[in-house]
Amino acid sequence: MSELLPATEISKPELLAPAGSMESLTAAVRCGADAVYIGGKRFSARSNAANFSDTEIEEAAGYCHLHGVKLYRAMNTVVFPEETNDFLFEAEKSAAAGVDGLIVQDIGMARLLREMFPDMKLNASTQMTVHTAEGAKLARELGFSRIVAARELSMKELKKIIDTGIETEVFIHGALCMSVSGQCYMSAMIGSRSANRGLCAQACRLPFGEDHDLSLKDLCGIPHIKTLADMRAASFKIEGRMKRPEYVAAAVSACRAALDGGEPDLDILRSVFSRSGFTDGYLTGKTGRDMFGYRTKEDVTAAETVLPKLREKYRRETKAKDGINSAADFYVRIERDKPVRLDMTCRGITVSAEGACPEEAVNRPADIEYLRRQLGRLGDTVYTQNSLKADIGGGLTVSAAALNALRREAVGKMNEAIISAAKPPIRTAKTVPKLPELPELIPEKTGGEKKVRIRLYRAEQLSVLSCGGIAEEFAVPPELIEKLSADIIEKLSERLIAALPRFTADEDALAARLEVLRRSGLQRVLCTNIAHIGIGRELGFKLSGGFGLNITNPWAALAAKEAGLSDITASFECKFGQLAKVRGVLPTGAIVYGRLPLMLTRNCPLKGKRKCGSCPGKISDRTGRTFPIMCSDGTSEIFNCVPLMVTDKAEKLHADFYELDFTEESPAEIRRITDCLRRNEKALESGFTGGLYSRGVE
Repeated sequence: MSELLPATEISKPELLAPAGSMESLTAAVRCGADAVYIGGKRFSARSNAANFSDTEIEEAAGYCHLHGVKLYRAMNTVVFPEETNDFLFEAEKSAAAGVDGLIVQDIGMARLLREMFPDMKLNASTQMTVHTAEGAKLARELGFSRIVAARELSMKELKKIIDTGIETEVFIHGALCMSVSGQCYMSAMIGSRSANRGLCAQACRLPFGEDHDLSLKDLCGIPHIKTLADMRAASFKIEGRMKRPEYVAAAVSACRAALDGGEPDLDILRSVFSRSGFTDGYLTGKTGRDMFGYRTKEDVTAAETVLPKLREKYRRETKAKDGINSAADFYVRIERDKPVRLDMTCRGITVSAEGACPEEAVNRPADIEYLRRQLGRLGDTVYTQNSLKADIGGGLTVSAAALNALRREAVGKMNEAIISAAKPPIRTAKTVPKLPELPELIPEKTGGEKKVRIRLYRAEQLSVLSCGGIAEEFAVPPELIEKLSADIIEKLSERLIAALPRFTADEDALAARLEVLRRSGLQRVLCTNIAHIGIGRELGFKLSGGFGLNITNPWAALAAKEAGLSDITASFECKFGQLAKVRGVLPTGAIVYGRLPLMLTRNCPLKGKRKCGSCPGKISDRTGRTFPIMCSDGTSEIFNCVPLMVTDKAEKLHADFYELDFTEESPAEIRRITDCLRRNEKALESGFTGGLYSRGVE
């Protein structure tokens, strides 16, 4: 394994709150958040939230910075080629508005952002599926200064990531998806609403199997927040950009209390939103049936009683956060026949306001106490009154209305000055790159047969490895390669690829297993997570990139090439035309047959119902459709009810090679289906899907 990164100094962990609207943002700030994350109208992984317009993003940044709070914008969807310039334009507007950082999933867009805005802080979205130390190191290599760790990790696993030294953001409260983030394609396959594009339809919350077998309770890690803080987690993230402001207020208040050593009110938090209660199963490693839950009628009614109380928590303006100087010093000059002048100083900034000339006092002239009372009326601002000095001419006074107007003008100017000073200094390095500038484009091969890669999942399929001419390459899990003789491994040489698991619980064990296989003659690995790139490079393997990397544009392909990959399989969420634009930087493959994975889970949907090995290995939805489940190395994969089949349309993909994934097919079926591809024929007449290549995703 590679060296640990230099440790990041974390003075105290950040409490990061969600906001889907300006009211939610106000609630987050007033209840004690250190930072807030929002989405714009495009490229947000929560597109169904209200989200923020360009004007609102600028307003949000100003409000946050005035209170000493940071603002991050989530631009954490995959990006199709034709959207690249729009994405960069949105990022440019965010930089101008004053956001403190961007949350990004797409490695191609991260590469461009690093090039265009070298000062912009980039946080690796949980959609990147970073769940190991090697994944965190590779994320830093790709230009990220912080990773948002996967939600499916135990505290022990989180510590390994934190110990690499990269800033690590940990989910502490909110909804848990059944699938590992970034690896869910159920909504896309069922209704073209892609989770990787921010439009998940949450089909998993509907009944599956005998119950809601794909719906988990919400995470509540608040009782463990001090332990995680002691591990030096950089940030604690609350999920919930689609939740109401009262939820944000309750979650922030509870987390703030726990971080500050107080007693969090988990009862009110449970009342405002839960799915049959909370779980901390991933954090503690107790991933039993108790983790499952769904929203009941009782859960909904419980919220009604607590909402008014929660609204009171953020109804009034609060002072700037602890550690941010909100104390203002005032100096007043009152001289005969000269405009009254008020100087206000705060956070090292001084602003001035001038009004009309003072009046001759009829009864009592102005004095220091009178001025203190009028200027101290700062209840609806972030400021408190500190010192007051005044030069007051004899026999003069100023009306209360005039002083109030001066105070309001000075406060307004101070707000503007502080907001302007708090904008991060983000340079724009160059103009927006255009797609034709991609270097070393590989010309598309026309005519002749394309290379075929077969991916196998079961031991009984291994006999096809000795079938001459069936395929140019074979991707096989490491545990199945271990069943092969040294002669077969040596004979296949560069044609055999170890298909690594998309979720790796124990990187050291995986590296040790691969080292043994390398000594047996294995030369190649299929990287299905960015963590595999570092492991594979260190062991000297030739690297291929799997669909789990979610590569949807040529800039992501370029980032993959620079990281060391020699070829990639593009995301099957691309349409025919989009996939054609991905290729050119690296040899690019497309899946043309196989049951596509809908979910990768770390909690088996059948857990606790039957013993492993005796379960049916499938789950059904309300319509009676059946979805196979395969379990391996502590994870479960749920596959589509019917296979993808475009063996007769493969040429429309403009791919450099074709991939066929065989989960349950017999060796005879594998041979027949591969032959159909070679002949450009349908492999199935019915019971299949054309996938997303024609209909695409939103």
